[in-house]
Amino acid sequence: MDIFNKISTDMGPLGQYGKEAHGYFMFPKLEGEIHPKMKFRGKEVLTWSLNNYLGLANHPEVRKADAEATKDYGLAYPMGARMMSGHTSKHEELESALAEFVKKEDAYLLNFGYQGMVSIIDTLVNRNDVIVYDSESHACILDGLRLHMGKRFVFPHNNIENLKKQLERATKLAEKQGGGILVITEGVFGMAGDLGKLDEIVKLKKDFNFRLLVDDAHGFGTMGKTGAGVAEHYNVEDQVDLIFGTFAKSMAGIGAFIAGDENVVSYLRYNMRSQIFAKSLPMPMVIGALKRLELLKSEPQLKDNLWKVVKALQEGLREKGFNLGKTESPVTPVFLDGTIPEATALTMDLRENYNIFCSIVVYPVIPKGQIMLRIIPTSVHTLEDVEYTIKAFAEISDKLKAGNYKSDKIASL
Repeated sequence: MDIFNKISTDMGPLGQYGKEAHGYFMFPKLEGEIHPKMKFRGKEVLTWSLNNYLGLANHPEVRKADAEATKDYGLAYPMGARMMSGHTSKHEELESALAEFVKKEDAYLLNFGYQGMVSIIDTLVNRNDVIVYDSESHACILDGLRLHMGKRFVFPHNNIENLKKQLERATKLAEKQGGGILVITEGVFGMAGDLGKLDEIVKLKKDFNFRLLVDDAHGFGTMGKTGAGVAEHYNVEDQVDLIFGTFAKSMAGIGAFIAGDENVVSYLRYNMRSQIFAKSLPMPMVIGALKRLELLKSEPQLKDNLWKVVKALQEGLREKGFNLGKTESPVTPVFLDGTIPEATALTMDLRENYNIFCSIVVYPVIPKGQIMLRIIPTSVHTLEDVEYTIKAFAEISDKLKAGNYKSDKIASL
């Protein structure tokens, strides 16, 4: 059998809609400067789908730092992997600054968040170790688990009682095999916006011997008194063993980091295959990240304004009767009942008639029969943007309930 034959009959749960949806519902093109108002298919739309939480993408100091670093170094320097020829004092400076910010002994830069998490898991555990993880963990965690040749146990999302049961199972197996236990969860769950129960998880260390790895991609920069993340929010920084963060969200850049005890980070530095065999993060991205981190710390009004927008948006939507689930973060999911064709018709109405662009999420990401409109507020949105969006959502919700979007096929222009 030709391995490509199956593609003609099974393009996957999303790929099956590729021909009709490409360029509009999937792989859309937003153009212009990164801003709440961008161009989509030639017209201006109010955009709620960019992970530019603090508005740093177009901050004048960030743009200046990016441009000057590119002029001074180009995008090629340093050439080679960090271990061989791609190491610089600026990389070290950024690592030190990140470690200090999240109150850890050391940090290690990673080229990408997704790739980084996969490789962290692969490097930390062997076949004798046991992993226990939250059922709604991000895809990068799940792909990292696929590389693990040992046993893994999953607990239902944020279910601490079940986590205890899984830790009991993991403890027996780890003791039998001579291995250890790694618990993995997220700080902010990126789809639903709720927080991992880090405060309750770390209490279990009294009864169980495990290490805790937290993916805080959406919490870094947005949560906690200084923006250091969900561990700071719960005041458990010293009990979370490894903190993982990316630059693709609040930092509006590329790259990621892992922070923890010096000896553990050093082990990762010398053993993470995805970094040993990959080119070093280019200098403009490193210098740009240093500037972004500096602004994150020196301009708290960015986070303050983000939360002003978040609270106005979420409170306003709830007052209109919308179901936002259990979000405790800037991530704002709006849950509606409907089919995939209804979801596409509703989204097209928002984009074409209300000039609002937000992400649409359907099965298999969420259960069948549900539609989720995922809104990402930023520091540079305005309260006028919020007011207009709430009004528009109320109108499209009424249309959905009245059956205006019913169809057997997904919408198309």
